[in-house]
Amino acid sequence: MAHGETLGKVLDFEEYVRTRQDALLRSARRLVPDPVDAQDLLQTALVRTYGRWDGIADKSLADAYLRRVMINTRTEWWRARKLEEVPTETEQMPDARVEDPTEQHADRALLMDILKVLAPKQRSVVVLRHWEQMSTEETAAALGMSTGTVKSTLHRALARLRQELESRAAEGDARALDTGVLERTDGSIRAAA
Repeated sequence: MAHGETLGKVLDFEEYVRTRQDALLRSARRLVPDPVDAQDLLQTALVRTYGRWDGIADKSLADAYLRRVMINTRTEWWRARKLEEVPTETEQMPDARVEDPTEQHADRALLMDILKVLAPKQRSVVVLRHWEQMSTEETAAALGMSTGTVKSTLHRALARLRQELESRAAEGDARALDTGVLERTDGSIRAAA
């Protein structure tokens, strides 16, 4: 690759990152609740994507490509941590809430907390379908699965989220008593499937 072509690729990629970084960071924060981990996830995905930037012929699909890279990276991290970290009954797990200055902070914090009960595949489907507001077909393409798998995975994930909310309500978590928390957060995730 000639020097001019390399410079063009760098400038093109930098422009893309500059215009899309806020939206991409929001996607990363929905995949991993810790803000520092979200930054690391996005940076890792950007580095991996830069190496393949010329292979993305239709740059309008770059967001979908990057989300897929973030999902795959997050899954790799989750698998590695799962093998390394085994908490005992006496260990106290750290609270990993995302600080959000909006009035929906409590709802978002609860939702981010209960999303942790989902398997990575379920969480990815929920995030893409409801937060990113992708269609079933777009979600299936982004995750490399069939639309039927997306639908069944989403159904099981939402049922698991409802179950977790009910369990927390039974334990006296006042935030979980309001079952509309799924409906109010970003207006797209509903408590009923």
